[in-house]
Amino acid sequence: MTDQNNDIRVLVVDDHPIMREGIRSVLTYASGITVVGEAADGQSAVNQVRALRPDVTLMDLQMPNMGGVEAIEIIREEFPGSAIVVLSTFSTDVQAVRALRAGARGYLLKDSLSSDLINTIRAVHAGRRYVTGVIADEIAAHVEIDTLTEREIAVLKVVSGGNTNRDVANKLDISLDTVKQHMKNIASKLGTRDRAHAVTIAIKRGIIDP
Repeated sequence: MTDQNNDIRVLVVDDHPIMREGIRSVLTYASGITVVGEAADGQSAVNQVRALRPDVTLMDLQMPNMGGVEAIEIIREEFPGSAIVVLSTFSTDVQAVRALRAGARGYLLKDSLSSDLINTIRAVHAGRRYVTGVIADEIAAHVEIDTLTEREIAVLKVVSGGNTNRDVANKLDISLDTVKQHMKNIASKLGTRDRAHAVTIAIKRGIIDP
């Protein structure tokens, strides 16, 4: 019999029960890995980590009550040695960078092969990092592009709602000239030709939500 006392103890965090069940099913057949708990949102994930102290936490990003990035930040602050792997549908460099900066050691897409999931769990438990190839390529492709400031992101969010520059100025309580300068900066950083293109690229990269 396998000695489960030496198994890698895994917490599965996802707001979709079917996804949690699927992950648990895959890991049931993985030698040396045991699922010790589940959570359906970020706050529950934090509570479960406090109670169970798993070796590896598999974390979704978009969840109710508290998202994955915020949960990662809290968990890593309280338990700096926590190994967290993001399982997400987002294949965007910005979302991945946010999660990795928050403290995640791995980033996988939900449609990854079961063997990738198992190998990633073992890798991060051993102290290594793993980012799926698609995400790594996206990060590399944009590594030299300046990131948008919080104010530029705020401007772009309002623009994405179909608002004019004057509307943006009124909503954010800034001058029209300031909005125009922000839009110039955004276009330069994202390499876009107009405001619609800027919004499209920002959504594609995960800078703003659709």
